[in-house]
Amino acid sequence: MIISASRRTDLPARYPEWFMNRLRAGEVLVPNPYNRKKVSRIVLSPDTVDCIVFWSKNPEPMRPFLREIDEMGYRYYFQMTITDYGQDLEPEVPEMAEAMATFLLMSEELGKERMDWRFDPILLTKKYSKSYHLEKFEMMCEWLHDATTRCIVSFVDVYRGSPFGELEAEDIEDLASGLGRIAGKYKLPLYSCAEKLDLKRYGIRHGACIDKDKIHQIAGYKLDVKKDAGQRRECCCVESIDIGAYDTCTGGCKYCYAVHSLESAKKKFQQHDPESPLLIGDLRGDEVVTDKEMHSLRDNQISLFDLPEMI
Repeated sequence: MIISASRRTDLPARYPEWFMNRLRAGEVLVPNPYNRKKVSRIVLSPDTVDCIVFWSKNPEPMRPFLREIDEMGYRYYFQMTITDYGQDLEPEVPEMAEAMATFLLMSEELGKERMDWRFDPILLTKKYSKSYHLEKFEMMCEWLHDATTRCIVSFVDVYRGSPFGELEAEDIEDLASGLGRIAGKYKLPLYSCAEKLDLKRYGIRHGACIDKDKIHQIAGYKLDVKKDAGQRRECCCVESIDIGAYDTCTGGCKYCYAVHSLESAKKKFQQHDPESPLLIGDLRGDEVVTDKEMHSLRDNQISLFDLPEMI
């Protein structure tokens, strides 16, 4: 199985000690996002976990634990978001220069194959115009292009309560043209994340953030895994199990789909116990805990292309 850590919250930035305690314990309890009384127990042994995909705007707090994760035998990579926004949109996120320094350091430590750069979500305001994004993107490409194997972009999605509007197709194509031109200049492969528009003509291919081919490259084994039916139709990611929880990230990003109330997230953060098997709080006694059936997805079948050449 693949563990997503996490689309729902920034585990590396906010809860790294808890995550490590869960790996050491070999299991984690994850409540159903829509019914806290239904709880899944998920085994986290290296024999069962085929790969961990970390999502973060600030993985620095996780860095002290990475050697231990390696020694435990887990395979993993990071999806690190570095944008060009200020504290008006990302009040508790490291500034761009600091984030890039962390990215470059981790790329050197882990290898560029395990560090994906995300430039998303792209939104437009009077301050954050098309020219602003393209100027900042080129500056970041200049610093980061040799420290990663790809960049993933997406455009802001509209959800209930979102203060931002959906971009017009013309705006998306204008931005895609500029982004593709800049990425091409630095020979940086560019992919989109769950975008409806086909942007291939601009050098932007549909991408999978949780990518079985990337895992094969990192881990050395193929996975027999299907597209994740629980994600949006345009999403190309393969199946994974997310161990995070909504409304628990205190980053305060104004465009975030995973936090409906920052005040609620801060209250939940106060209930967090790094020793608990749950991300937030402890079991109350009225839950039904079910062992989720877990198994490795490694494909051990030998392909004709894997056989040694006959003499």
